[in-house]
Amino acid sequence: MARYINIRETASTNTYLARMASMLPSGTVVYTHNQSAGRGQRGNSWESEPGKNLTFSLLIKKLPVAPAGQFFISEAASLAIVDFLSQYADGFSIKWPNDIYHADKKICGILIEHSLCGNSINHTIIGAGININQIEFCSDAPNPVSLRQITGREVELEQALRDVCSRIEAAVLSLEASGNTALHDRYLSALYRNDGLEHRFLLPSGEYVDAAIADVLPTGMLVLRHSDGSTGSYAFKEVAFVI
Repeated sequence: MARYINIRETASTNTYLARMASMLPSGTVVYTHNQSAGRGQRGNSWESEPGKNLTFSLLIKKLPVAPAGQFFISEAASLAIVDFLSQYADGFSIKWPNDIYHADKKICGILIEHSLCGNSINHTIIGAGININQIEFCSDAPNPVSLRQITGREVELEQALRDVCSRIEAAVLSLEASGNTALHDRYLSALYRNDGLEHRFLLPSGEYVDAAIADVLPTGMLVLRHSDGSTGSYAFKEVAFVI
């Protein structure tokens, strides 16, 4: 059974939970309705109006996967959040590696951090910010959207928190040590712009390329098929969607 710790305000629920992880049981959730400096992938920030959205971190210990398979955790968590949101509306997808989109707008960011011990994962912290009831966004983030903007309805936050956290925990703990083929297939099917068509991407050099998504490797690298038929594998920040 999950244990929920509600804190009035914090800079980052991931950072707060990481400081106490060794003393807390698996399934602990730290959440706040006023996160002042939410962290995203590779230093990106996350805007959240106090009292309007879900900002939380979930601690999971004794994971069944080895460090080499840690991207399966990202896939499982992403799909669990898509399943949660799909109760309210259609049209959600996973923008590689694990942002959640509705059409061409971002509704959720996920930050997953692992503590490794030898050849095993000691614990994992899955942090997420999900735009729920916020109507206006003031930061320079280019394309935010909330569930309320999509559906026109307000959602009760405490119930939603327990729903999404239980889904994430169940999905991650159901992972196998290896052979998560069905999960990976679901992840690929849910990927944003994985429609067999070419889309525009931006490389760090500033060059634009047209390519179609071909696969995502177990390491999490994105495989693109270019117009000339060649393929390339890209790590996060080595390629960006042009939206």
